[in-house]
Amino acid sequence: MKFTRRRTTALTHRSRHRSRATAAAVALGASLLVAGPVAASDGEHEQGQQSGASNGADDCTAEERAELREAGDNFVLACQPGLDLTDMGPNSTSLAKDEIASSNNMRLRHNTPKQGAFDNLAALNSDLAFQGQYAYAGNYNGFMVYDISEPTTPVAVTQVVCPGAQGDMSVWNDILVFSVDSSRSDASCNSTAQSAANKSSWEGLRIFDISNPAAPEYVAAVETNCGSHTNTLAPSQDGKDLFVYVSSYFPSASFPDCQPPHDKISVVKIPIDNMAAAAVESTPVLFPDGGNPTGNYSRETSGCHDITAYPEKNLAAGACMGDGILLDITDRANPVVTERVQDRENFAFWHSATFNDTGTKVVFTDELGGGGGATCNPDIGPNRGANGIYDIVAGDLEFQSYYKIPRTQSNTENCVAHNGSLIPVPGRDIMVQAWYQGGVSVFDFTDSKNPVEIGWWDRGPIDETKPVIGGSWSAYYYNGYIYSNEIQRGFDVLEIRDPRTAKAKGLRMDVFNPQSQPSYTR
Repeated sequence: MKFTRRRTTALTHRSRHRSRATAAAVALGASLLVAGPVAASDGEHEQGQQSGASNGADDCTAEERAELREAGDNFVLACQPGLDLTDMGPNSTSLAKDEIASSNNMRLRHNTPKQGAFDNLAALNSDLAFQGQYAYAGNYNGFMVYDISEPTTPVAVTQVVCPGAQGDMSVWNDILVFSVDSSRSDASCNSTAQSAANKSSWEGLRIFDISNPAAPEYVAAVETNCGSHTNTLAPSQDGKDLFVYVSSYFPSASFPDCQPPHDKISVVKIPIDNMAAAAVESTPVLFPDGGNPTGNYSRETSGCHDITAYPEKNLAAGACMGDGILLDITDRANPVVTERVQDRENFAFWHSATFNDTGTKVVFTDELGGGGGATCNPDIGPNRGANGIYDIVAGDLEFQSYYKIPRTQSNTENCVAHNGSLIPVPGRDIMVQAWYQGGVSVFDFTDSKNPVEIGWWDRGPIDETKPVIGGSWSAYYYNGYIYSNEIQRGFDVLEIRDPRTAKAKGLRMDVFNPQSQPSYTR
């Protein structure tokens, strides 16, 4: 099927820009201090704002590095010398600022701009979770609740202002789990940024009661080693407890609550009937040998970035900086690594994972440049900042192919593989995925060796003259529509109309956490 590009204007090649992601946050300026941490006194980054880009001399100026650090997530990874991005030619998209283009089977149905306390460049929209008629949309300053009972006209129900990046979220029954990976003065919603070198500093999980989605109630806080960059739910098999796998990384000897080697995760247990009693249950060591050492493009492993669980199959996949792993989670509190792979040729940072429905494949993502770099262009190529597709054969992960969006983005657009989910089409392996300012891509990986894009949607750059961090953080399929949390532009609702995905329209889920995959075929 041939897709046509819809556009109204074309741009000439832009002037040469540095492609380092370090420049991408410069446009955010001092306003980033609203949600970000303060620098540690020894000059290291705050835990949760990534201190790992320090092997040798940086490719960043001190000012650029400080601004990227304040932007959070992994953006400062672009400072690594010669690792991620080099000076490039004038790569150009043909889209003007905010102009929309797409394949002919995808369209935007609605956009809700950021509002209130989130309506600024420093308040980055992040992850999404769904339950019933509600979508829960994370932000570095808290979260939004949207009523999506009419998907093409979502209604903002409430905004919970509770600063503390990262804003990764999951929901289950009346429980909402919110990740804080920014060192704070205390666990409250009135906390301020404070150095992780201070023993009294706090970061970890905030737990809310969402029995009334219009008025979430903050009921508990659980401090975890190195904070919580992401969280993953795995309900107990008897349904009495909710286990949360907390991923975090980049320890420092100067951080009392985040000491090296940090080769572990935290497992938090939340009693379903008493969420206020949530507490750390265990801290299993996943890398007793210390994990992958820094080499070529890959990152040294000192924790995990994200874990995706498949509770019905007692299986999980971990994206752990320099390693991809499989885990047996039969014993929810004590997951065991059963397989481990590395890609020291092309992967820079193992970021996230998605199973196919049968649990026989895993799509791992590589967040080259930490999400702040312009990596979707011929200079970087098709195999870096891409997905790696692996078959699971007799318990082993076997590499099959890479997948990366085929469109060139401009040097002002941060673009790399990011969060996505399956589109539930029986008998096919089809995934929708966010690519930051690369937009949203839908691809079929039923043939693991030959993944094919079948739909896409994209906006032009936020700014044509200078890099600004933005784009789709998460793009997930839920009950007939694709929902995307756009970092700067707000909450998007997209629709794909294609015979290859049509069967998914009839499937309905009561709850959907993309990092806790359900089976839709059983």
